[in-house]
Amino acid sequence: MRGPRMDHPRRGIADPDLTFPEALLQRRDTIPTITNTQEVPISNPTITPYNTGLNGVNQPNNMLFTDILWWTLGGLGVMILLIRIGQLVWAKLRLVSAMNTKGRQQHFWKVKQWSWMPGLKRSLIYAPLWKKRHNREIQLSSAVNMGTLPSRLQAAVLLVYLGSNLAYMFVLDWQQANKYALCAEIRGRSGTLSVVNMIPLIIFAGRNNPLIGLLNISFDTYNLLHRWMGRMSVFEVLIHFIAWAVVQVADDGWEGVKHKILYDRFISSGTVGVVAMFVILVLSLSPVRHAFYESFLNTHIILALVAFICTWIHCVSATVHGGLPQIPWVLAIFILWGAERFARVIRLAYANRSSRGYTTATVEPMPGEACRVTMHLPRHIPVRPGQHAYLRFAGLKPWENHPFSIAWFEHTYSPSSLPTYSSSSSSSEKHPPGTTPTSTTVSFIIGAHTGFTRQLYNTAGASPLGALTLRAAFEGPYAGHHSFDSYGHVVLFAGATGITHQLSYIRHLINGCNDRTACTRRITLVWIVRDHEVLEWIHPYMEQILRLPNRQEILRIKIFVTRPKTAMGVNVLSTSGTVQKLPGRPNVVTLLAKEQDEQMGAMVVGVCGPGGLGDDVRGAVRGMQGLGTVVDFVEESFTW
Repeated sequence: MRGPRMDHPRRGIADPDLTFPEALLQRRDTIPTITNTQEVPISNPTITPYNTGLNGVNQPNNMLFTDILWWTLGGLGVMILLIRIGQLVWAKLRLVSAMNTKGRQQHFWKVKQWSWMPGLKRSLIYAPLWKKRHNREIQLSSAVNMGTLPSRLQAAVLLVYLGSNLAYMFVLDWQQANKYALCAEIRGRSGTLSVVNMIPLIIFAGRNNPLIGLLNISFDTYNLLHRWMGRMSVFEVLIHFIAWAVVQVADDGWEGVKHKILYDRFISSGTVGVVAMFVILVLSLSPVRHAFYESFLNTHIILALVAFICTWIHCVSATVHGGLPQIPWVLAIFILWGAERFARVIRLAYANRSSRGYTTATVEPMPGEACRVTMHLPRHIPVRPGQHAYLRFAGLKPWENHPFSIAWFEHTYSPSSLPTYSSSSSSSEKHPPGTTPTSTTVSFIIGAHTGFTRQLYNTAGASPLGALTLRAAFEGPYAGHHSFDSYGHVVLFAGATGITHQLSYIRHLINGCNDRTACTRRITLVWIVRDHEVLEWIHPYMEQILRLPNRQEILRIKIFVTRPKTAMGVNVLSTSGTVQKLPGRPNVVTLLAKEQDEQMGAMVVGVCGPGGLGDDVRGAVRGMQGLGTVVDFVEESFTW
C-alpha cells in the first residue's frame, strides 16, 4: 500500500526547531531491554537516522517505479501474445485452405505477405546483433568460452529493460544537501528494484514456465533474459549494500559495521544474501560457467535458495512495523519457485511410474562418440515434433538432469473395449483402430562431450554386453511449439546430433501430407556430419521413414560428409535420386537459392546444430527476404 513519503525535514545542524520522532531517537542496538522510559540521545542526528529502516527512503517513488516496471513487462507480454494469436490465426487459415492443394497450386501462400514483413525479418526479427555472428560461440581459446551474442531483437529488449532499471534507480533527489539522506534514498530504491526483478527472474528460469507456450518464445530466449535480469538484480543489491555501508561507516566506523554484520539479524541476513548473490554473479561469468557447467548449476541453485531465504529474513526482521514492504514479493518468489519445482516432481512421478513398472533405458555406444538411448516409459506419453526432455540415469549422477532432443518415439497399443478416435495430425504415429495406447518408447542421440555425456558414453562402451540397461527417469516432454504443418515447403538443416530435432518433423509431415492434414509437399533434409559412419545413429529410424508412402515424391535428403575416415562407397543409406551423400561442406546460400526457385507454397527453414551452422543458415535466409516469396526461419538452440 502506498503511503506518504518517509522523508524527514531537510535540515542544517544549527536549526533550533529540528525535532525527530521518538522512534528515530532510539537506535536498534541501544534500545533498553528492560524499560522504555529511558531516552537515548542520537550521537549524530545528521547520520544515524539514515542507516536503518525506511528513514529517508522515498517509498511513494519506489512503488511508482515498481508499478511502471510491472506494466512495462506486462505490456510487452500482451503485445507478444497478440502477435502470437495473429500468427496462429494466419497459419490456421493457410493450413485449412491449402492442406488439400497440390504443391504447385499453393502459389497464393507462396507470395502472400505484408509488404513490410520481409524488411522487418531481415533487419530485426532474424538479424544478428551486428553482422553475422549470433549463436556461434566466442572462444578466446579451447578452454575459454565467452558465450554467444544476442540477436538484434533480443538486444533491443535487453536495452529497454536494463536502461529502464538504471533510470528508475537514479531518479533521486540529487538536490538533497544531506548526502546520508541521499544514500538512504538510493538504498531504498536499489533494494526495492532488486527484489522486484527477482520475480520475473524466477519465472524465466523455470522449464515449466507457461509463457513459453503461450508466447511461443523459446526457453533459450527466456534463459538469456534470466541471466541479464540476474545480473541487474545483483548490481542493484550491491548498490543497496554499499549505500547502507557508507552511512554506517560514517556513523560508527568499520567496527560498527562489523558489529552489525555479526550481531544484528537484520543486517547479517542481508549481508549473507548479498554475498550469495555476488558469488552467483562471479560463477555465472561465461568462462567459468562453460568450464564447470555441471558444478555451476548445482552451486547456482543452492546459492539462489540461500539468497531468497536471507532476503525473507532481512525483510521480516526489520524494525519497521509489519516488516519491510517487499515481504509479499519475497513470498511470491518462494511460491513461484516451489510451484515450478513441484511441477517437475509431478512430471517425473507421472511419466516414470505406473502399474506396469518403472522407466528403464537402453544405452548403446555408437560410432563417432555418441550414444543411442532408448527409454521405455511405463505409460503413454504424448510427444510432438521438435520436443525435448530432461534425462536422469541411476548410478550416473542421478541428481543431475540434462536436456536432449527427442529423435524418435513409438507407442505401444492394446485392444480397447471402447471406441477410439485418433488424428494423424496430432501424432507422428498411426493409431490402430480399436486400440488404446499403453506405453511409449522414446529415443535420443547423445554426443559424448565432457562431464555427464562423456561418463555415459564410457560406461556404455565398457559394458560387456555391448549395451547398457539401467533405471532412468524421463522429465518432459517440453517445447515443440513450432508447427510446420501450414508450410508447403520445409527445409531442415542439421549438424551432427542436431539431426534428432529434425527427424520427428519429417515423419510427422510425410504422414500429414498423405492424410491431407498438412500443407507440406516438399521436404529437404540437409545433414552435415564428420564421417559417414555416424549415419548408423539414425539407421533404424531412417529405414522407417524411407518406407513411408509417397516418401520419394516428398522427401529429399542431402548428407554432407566433411572428414571421411574411409571410402565413401560404404553405405548405411544407399545413394539414389532422393538420397545423396556428398563430400565437404554445403554452400548454404546456393542450396537455399535452389529451394526457393522450386518453392511450393510458404517455406520454412529450420536449423539445429552448431552455432556456426545456425549463423550461416540465418544469414542465407535473411538474404532471401524481399525476393518475392514467403520464407520463415526457425532455429533450435540451447545456449548455456
